[in-house]
Amino acid sequence: MTISQKHRAAFASLFVTTCLIGFIPLFKTFALSWNNDEYTYILLILPFSIALLFLERSSAEVVYDWDVYVGASLLLAAVALAVTAWFLSGWTTGDVRLALAMLAIVLSWVGSFVLCFGHEAARRVLFSLLFLFGLVPLPDVAMNYIVALLQEGSAWSAHALFAAFGVPVVQHGVLLTIPNLTIQVAQECSSIRSSSLLLVTAIISAKVLLRSPWHRILVIVLAIPLSVAKNGLRIFSIAMLGTRVDPAYLTGNLHRQGGILFFMVALVGISVAIAVVRRRENLPTT
Repeated sequence: MTISQKHRAAFASLFVTTCLIGFIPLFKTFALSWNNDEYTYILLILPFSIALLFLERSSAEVVYDWDVYVGASLLLAAVALAVTAWFLSGWTTGDVRLALAMLAIVLSWVGSFVLCFGHEAARRVLFSLLFLFGLVPLPDVAMNYIVALLQEGSAWSAHALFAAFGVPVVQHGVLLTIPNLTIQVAQECSSIRSSSLLLVTAIISAKVLLRSPWHRILVIVLAIPLSVAKNGLRIFSIAMLGTRVDPAYLTGNLHRQGGILFFMVALVGISVAIAVVRRRENLPTT
């Protein structure tokens, strides 16, 4: 067995061991992401992280080295988190315990990587390792806060569109009133699923296609207002079609399943932003 094979075998053993120990929280997390729209984005984290790891690893020659001190420290921190989650099981809710358990699992993966491949290899794939923390499901209190912000933002975005097109509109929180229609931007209308998927897509696209860290941050930050704007556009479009064309639009397929259409509109916005920034990056320096 070569040196590199020993490093990979050691990492594989640690990875499988942590997956077996953490099977229950892993299963609960993926079941949550499969059954709950608010956490669908989690399904993208692991495959994208693995793909980026291979891309970053192949971009430069890596010399593997053991890093027992840092790797073991991270593994001990993961064990401490897991013990804390178990110890607090009688005082915390299930969503908080799951978040702590998944944080411990991901930290153990990162610690195993550093231990088996060294800090230099970890530095070269740092983004991919940090991206894995997206597997940690947000506790309900944090997710509810984000959904509430999206509701408010979507209502203001739709209000701005109604006003821009000369439609009389009155807003009270997440309630919008236009002639012949009152709209409530409920939690189900916050578009948290498509917004989180758009953010993950923007993060991956910016990492792969852009060179400058500041340009990457710019594109990622842009995904947030675009998420709000596309949901406002969806509310505005359905309301206008429902009041000006056919009331069936208010409960039809565009209302129930039209999210993908407006997601694509926002995705085009991200693509245009990346194209503009890439063109700027390719301009000759003076």
